[in-house]
Amino acid sequence: MHSILLEKHGLIHYIAGSNFNFRYQQIGDSITEQIEMALSEMGIAPGVVYSGSQVHGKAIQYCDGENGAAAVFGRTFPDTDGLITDKKGVALLIKFADCTPIVLFDPIHQVQASVHSGWRGTLQQISVEAIKKMEKEFGTKREDLVVFVGPSIDQDHYEVGAEVYEAFKAFKDRDTFFKPSGKKYLLSMIDANLSILKQAGLKEEQIDICRESTFTSDHLHSARQEGKDYQLNGMITMLGKA
Repeated sequence: MHSILLEKHGLIHYIAGSNFNFRYQQIGDSITEQIEMALSEMGIAPGVVYSGSQVHGKAIQYCDGENGAAAVFGRTFPDTDGLITDKKGVALLIKFADCTPIVLFDPIHQVQASVHSGWRGTLQQISVEAIKKMEKEFGTKREDLVVFVGPSIDQDHYEVGAEVYEAFKAFKDRDTFFKPSGKKYLLSMIDANLSILKQAGLKEEQIDICRESTFTSDHLHSARQEGKDYQLNGMITMLGKA
């Protein structure tokens, strides 16, 4: 699994799936081995790898290679679901099981952002928050962006309560990504995020989508498929060698 758009514009990226596990509380210090194995697969040796604690919010932190707190590997930020950098040699790691990893890249200013967008992050439009930060801090123009919406759980297997449907009531097009399922609803995370990106001004040709489902794929972990002991995939991105 990879993005043709990101590859075309030169952003190094890799989805570490079922052969990996980035759920720290399960594997402890061996997370370092997981990271090293993924980086070996990518053929890179970054100066530092960043991650966030991922709390289903919309906070996005800039990663300069030195800030953040030391972790068992690399550096991390608390209460953070998005990472952004313009530094070569700095790798960004987004952990996901059924939530949506989204990568945004400005090839003109050489800035990349990665966000973790569960339904709460999608509701808060974390991808748009990343775009705004790229615009404000790096001069990014929306027409220059290329975006990769990574794999997440498919609509047929993502049943949510009516309260989730109601939470999206401000979205006039919510019925394009929700469909009724008895007293509950089936939610398409891909289509919800695609709608948000389009309404933010991006065109379809700027957006690459992976519709492989975490739930049905043999190559990816899924929280709903694996249950309480589920494992985590990783989306790793890097601008290039320092």
